[in-house]
Amino acid sequence: MLRFLVKVVLMAAVFYGVALLLDGVEVVPNPDGPLGEPGTWLWIALIFAVVNAVVGPVLRLLSLPFVVLTLGLFLLVVNAALLGLTAAITDRLQIDGFGTAIVGGLLLAIGGWVADQLTERG
Repeated sequence: MLRFLVKVVLMAAVFYGVALLLDGVEVVPNPDGPLGEPGTWLWIALIFAVVNAVVGPVLRLLSLPFVVLTLGLFLLVVNAALLGLTAAITDRLQIDGFGTAIVGGLLLAIGGWVADQLTERG
C-alpha cells in the first residue's frame, strides 16, 4: 500500500512535468481543495492510476494484434487513450488534441517506468 502511495506521488510529479513541457496539456489547480494545489496533481495521478489499472489491461488485450503488428508502437495510442479517458473523467485535466495525448502518454509511460524502478528498490 505504501509503495502505491509513493508511486502516485511520483506520478503527480510526472504530471506536473508533462504539464510544464507540453502546451496542450493543462491542469487547472484547485487552491481551495483539501490539500490545496498539490492535491489537484495527486487527484489526477490517482485517477490515472485507477484508469490504468482497470481499463488499461482490457485495452492492451483488445489491441494485442495491433501491438504485435507495430512491434509495440501501438501502445503509445493505448497510453494516449488512457490519458484522454483520465481527462474525460476529471474536469481539472485538459488535453488539446490527439498528438498532444500521444506525446503526453509517451512521457507518462517513461515517468511511470522510472517511478516503478524507484519503488521496486525499496
